[in-house]
Amino acid sequence: MIINVENLCKTYVTYKRGHTFWETVKSIFVRKKILVKALKNISFSIEKGELLGLLGPNGAGKSTTIKILTGILFPTAGKVESYGYVPWKQRKKYVAHIGAVFGQKSQLVWDIPPLDSFYMNKAIYDIKTADYKKRLNKMVTMLEAHEIIKKPTRQLSLGERMRCEFIMAMLHNPKIVFLDEPTIGLDVIAKEQIRIFIKEMNAEGVTFILTTHDMDDVEHLARRVIVINHGQIVFDGQMNALKNYLGTKKVVRLATHEKLPVLKKRGVENIRMLSEYEAELELDLAKIELNRFIKTINEKNTIRDISIHEPPIETVIKKLYE
Repeated sequence: MIINVENLCKTYVTYKRGHTFWETVKSIFVRKKILVKALKNISFSIEKGELLGLLGPNGAGKSTTIKILTGILFPTAGKVESYGYVPWKQRKKYVAHIGAVFGQKSQLVWDIPPLDSFYMNKAIYDIKTADYKKRLNKMVTMLEAHEIIKKPTRQLSLGERMRCEFIMAMLHNPKIVFLDEPTIGLDVIAKEQIRIFIKEMNAEGVTFILTTHDMDDVEHLARRVIVINHGQIVFDGQMNALKNYLGTKKVVRLATHEKLPVLKKRGVENIRMLSEYEAELELDLAKIELNRFIKTINEKNTIRDISIHEPPIETVIKKLYE
């Protein structure tokens, strides 16, 4: 195991403050404590070379978990061992082995080219010149960033900057990389470049932990998913198992030559009417057979087109959140 977490708890202390003048004055002398349990005895382990998706709604405990794993926060209770270190106790030694890419925060210096920022990281992490040149050339080639690393960071587009953020985060050859919304705001082409880079580095043995609300990132990258809600793990398993969470349900997109009737049948749920002739439905195959459903529609309408697929991953995640 490269990361092992046992019975991790984190409780924040906040204080209740009134909104009126007298309540505010009173709170100066007497403050009522409020305990917020961000994490409630969560346990999991991560193998070397895994690409894990850590998901959950806002306020679920994802960020708290990541901050503890990176050594920024210490827990209220529980044990964490990451790459042989206790992150918050041995932080100086530990950070030499981890990297982080945050889509909404930059490590690059705004007014100088990324190449100069890379040299700064070379000095901070005491990277040998030969290793530095080898890794830099490799990643610049992989991300097609030969020209953009020479421009001031402020002149780069978001996609160009994110490519440089990845180089910056991985120059010191980290064994574990934390990704927080790494493709936020990027166009389709830029997202694909970043995803290919992550997959290639993962194939070389780098362990990635991905937190995101972009379900496309999860589907394209993560092989295993942990879903946290209200400070507890509600799902921990392979991506295929997550997709099968809804069991026998299928999404059917149906188009007919005649107007569609109101489809109120057992096992059929109308997701949305696209027009009078076209609808998107959810079928529970445990309650209604697909052949019987098609036969019923064909008795009154002529089917012009039909497509059947698994429920989108967003639907599965939403059910878990609920």
